Amino acid sequence: MRWPWKSKASRDQFIVSWSGGTFAYVRARANAQGQHAILQIGVEQQGSDSHDDFVRRLQGLGLKGLTAHVMLRPEQYQVLQIDAPLVAPEELRSAARYQIRDMVNAHIDDITLDVMQVGDGQQKGPAHMFVVAANNATVREVIGLGDALHWTIPVIDIQETAQRNLQSVLAQQEGRLDRADAALLIVDERQAMLTISANEELFFTRRLDLLEGFLTMAWSGHAGVGDAPAPDAYTPVAEYVPEYARGDVSSGSDFAGGAADHGDSDRVQRFVVEVQRSLDLWDRTWSSMPLSGLRVYAGERSGELASWLGREVGQSVSAMDLTARFPGLETASPAEQLYCLPLLGVLLRTETRKL
Repeated sequence: MRWPWKSKASRDQFIVSWSGGTFAYVRARANAQGQHAILQIGVEQQGSDSHDDFVRRLQGLGLKGLTAHVMLRPEQYQVLQIDAPLVAPEELRSAARYQIRDMVNAHIDDITLDVMQVGDGQQKGPAHMFVVAANNATVREVIGLGDALHWTIPVIDIQETAQRNLQSVLAQQEGRLDRADAALLIVDERQAMLTISANEELFFTRRLDLLEGFLTMAWSGHAGVGDAPAPDAYTPVAEYVPEYARGDVSSGSDFAGGAADHGDSDRVQRFVVEVQRSLDLWDRTWSSMPLSGLRVYAGERSGELASWLGREVGQSVSAMDLTARFPGLETASPAEQLYCLPLLGVLLRTETRKL
């Protein structure tokens, strides 16, 4: 099965995600100024409803019979980085499938995958590829909901590329599209996602697991990086190897505790350390492309997160503000804005982007 990555031009767009009983959606209309006016936005929990009852509830919201672009949530797929196979373009997926057979969390025959290059292809040295791998059962579940609601589904996207699109449009507005730009989004209680892009292409991605209750903690009250206790609790930056070097672009068990665990304060500080490691890794790996800055998003606490990380990581850090680019976004509740924000990136897909 091959995912249909290309999108169809339309002024009205409908973007959805469906994961773990949580359904999120955005309906928007593009205007002549390049904005996407939000017509409808929300989050619906299936809860104790049966499948049929939940479908009827979504029908009552006017969500039947639409063209739906689907975004998979990070827990629904893996992103793997591999050396680009030396094969013809039409053979890339088959070659990638063979290379990742021991890296995926399911039998390779039960996986749907697609590929895209790392970066914009202008750098010297060996070429690398991102491989997106999702369990067929996950894809079938999403398509099954679409069938029940009589959707046409021309696109299945992922959060990393949606996030890339959001940071790229802001970089373009600032005239820095060719500069390396980092974005860190916290949109739920489970993970933060860090992406680095330039020239509208994705170069780096990493997932950081969050301490339970992270979004409600007093972050800035914890010790600074220089005061972090128990050095043996952390992997030295010089020895740090990201998860994608072992197959999965994520932080794995980085926050599950270490050789020493000094409670919530230490584990919150671990988040800062992991962000710093990622930025240091970028500086070492892509020394010819210094970061222009880091954008962060954590809903109503975006400004606080920017101030905190700005003091800690030695980078220019700013809060990601998309309200001017998406008029009507402010009509959603803070919780809905938080969870739906990545969906807005799918609205910014273009025909020329690879994923």
